[in-house]
Amino acid sequence: MKHTELVVSTIRCLGADFVQQYRGGHAGTVLGAAPIAVSLWRDVMKYNPKDPLWFNRDRFVLSAGHACLFQYIMLHLTGYPIWTLDELKRYHSPNFKTSRAAGHPEIEQEGQGIANSVGLAIVGKQLAAQYSKSGFEGLINNTIWCFTGDGCLQEGVGQEAVSVAGHLGLDNLVLIYDQNKVTVDGTIDACFTEDVPLRFKAAKWNVIELDLNSPNLPSPQSQVSAVTEALLAAKAHKGAPTIVIATTTIGYGSRKANTGPAHGQPLGDEEVAYVKTKFGFNPDEKFVVPEEVYSHFAHVGPRGEALQSEWTALLLDYSKAFPGEYAELMRRISGKLPNGWRDLIPFKKDLPTVDQPTRKSSGIVVEKIAPLFPDIVAGSADLLESTFVSWKDMVEFQKPESSRGDYSGRQIRYGIREFAMAAIANGMAAYFPVHPGREGGGILPIYSTFFMFTSYALNAIRMAALQKLRTISVATHDSIGIGEDGPTHQPIALAAFFRALPNVRLWRPADAEETMAAWINAIGEDEGPSVLCLSRQPLPLLEGSDRQGAWRGAYVVHPEPSNAPPKLVLVATGSEVSLATKVAERLSSSSVIPDLPVRVVSAPCLSIFDRQDLEYRRSTIPSDRALVVSIEAWTSFGWARYAHAAASMSTFGHSGPQAALFEYFGFGVDHLTKVIGDWVEKWSVVEGGKRQLRIPGIGDFEELLDGPLH
Repeated sequence: MKHTELVVSTIRCLGADFVQQYRGGHAGTVLGAAPIAVSLWRDVMKYNPKDPLWFNRDRFVLSAGHACLFQYIMLHLTGYPIWTLDELKRYHSPNFKTSRAAGHPEIEQEGQGIANSVGLAIVGKQLAAQYSKSGFEGLINNTIWCFTGDGCLQEGVGQEAVSVAGHLGLDNLVLIYDQNKVTVDGTIDACFTEDVPLRFKAAKWNVIELDLNSPNLPSPQSQVSAVTEALLAAKAHKGAPTIVIATTTIGYGSRKANTGPAHGQPLGDEEVAYVKTKFGFNPDEKFVVPEEVYSHFAHVGPRGEALQSEWTALLLDYSKAFPGEYAELMRRISGKLPNGWRDLIPFKKDLPTVDQPTRKSSGIVVEKIAPLFPDIVAGSADLLESTFVSWKDMVEFQKPESSRGDYSGRQIRYGIREFAMAAIANGMAAYFPVHPGREGGGILPIYSTFFMFTSYALNAIRMAALQKLRTISVATHDSIGIGEDGPTHQPIALAAFFRALPNVRLWRPADAEETMAAWINAIGEDEGPSVLCLSRQPLPLLEGSDRQGAWRGAYVVHPEPSNAPPKLVLVATGSEVSLATKVAERLSSSSVIPDLPVRVVSAPCLSIFDRQDLEYRRSTIPSDRALVVSIEAWTSFGWARYAHAAASMSTFGHSGPQAALFEYFGFGVDHLTKVIGDWVEKWSVVEGGKRQLRIPGIGDFEELLDGPLH
């Protein structure tokens, strides 16, 4: 058996064995796309297995997550130290706590991988434009390779990202489409019959087509050679990203080839034996890797080390020729934030005292830091002027021949593509290496839209949380305060999703000071995404607001007006905090409930509050000693953890002026004062001339607003 044929056959038999061992996983793509794997890892990609985080390495993105065995096997054969054969044997094993070989890689999601690769390609182009100089073009010149499948190209997010990449002319991006025309349900002609090459040509991509089933490519050797020729041509193409459409046979070598079961089911013991026999292996032996196969990839490690050594020498010369740029690039690679970045954000004494929307307060931060903070890359889904993520003299990230900007730009026009925008930001955030002691420098993606429209991007934000990627979503127009745009634009239940999502910080600041706190936290935290929910309507700068308190997630913004402990605590977020303060003042001076000590707590980030020690949480919201009411123009879902009752939304919103809508849905000061006062009356008794509170028990949580006032 010739060497290349032996290598391809070994990969195929390993795939069959690993899936069959625990009767779970996806062997079909491994069998069908093995020639692509050999070409990519042996002949084409630039990387060093001994240093997986070498900065100028090519990046590989697996969009077809079901094909992860394809990647695991190649990492083993090319000498990545942690990817031993024993590690591969843990694929789909019950020993999941120690296994790296996940059934689907946790850092990928089908369809989103394409968008992630676009984000990586944007960063590569941007860094090259910012730091490469004449004679140093090899400083940052890597290629982003993305392996995708039929399912990914049906996903809407993939098409959004393809459109962005074509518009931007990202010629450092190569998409390898494993066109086997089979998904879980069977052949795709039942649902997917479009002209894929024409679609990509229309999106301004370069298209290369390759049929590995062609009689002109009768052997694995000829197939691998053809793939290598196509991939090198794709890498060399300038001016546009390239898709290499490689037609393969899923489950190649099996009698289940070209069927749905070949995609996502074990072949079965009998069929695995059949495959091994067909490829010249002993059907009774498992996980066999002949020594000749390892020898076939023996050159990969030394080649990668030599490439990295050449780059290191180039970097040394660069440091002498351009010390300033070198120092900044090294700071970013090391994951450090710019010195003094916190000092760029205004203190409370320097903030505007006039009422202003928190979206505009957020814009103050962007204006202050973006010009001096090269890590920041901002963008918007067609709402740049509404979300305030622009700054003076900014340069747009556009093709150099565009009149709008160039590749050094740090403002991205995402168009109306919210899902792809968030997924592209994830790819950008993943470009710089992750290591202990990393502050989070390198790239800080900021993307913006109305809060309601982040719902189009929920899966991408969820993936950022799962991957612990640091991104910032500027989500403006955060409630019925959006006004006349109506219930299609007014988020009611969306916050409940984000608050339930691990690793996400959902901020809803009450004023400009809390907005500063939210930004400082979002930048300074090195793990996980932040979502900043910001108001369209003006809000006052609160006397008691404080960034130190905000950094604890919740704090007393308006204390009870006496030394007596509070008997009523109003907990609010965002625009409702100033509203709660007015209600507290009314209730504290009420003749109906005399001498009622009322406290107002601002809770801009509940996930941070939940991490505080028990003593602080109980002292801030003493729900065992006082009545607690949450006030928020969203659904009350989740507030039962902190409060005994809620003034919240129980219906969708409505179209109308924002001030009128707050009154219409019961959030007027007079109405809130009455319903909360009536509720306090219900839970209090007068004994011996003193008012005593009865604390509601579990299950006694009440909704104080039951819909629009008529």
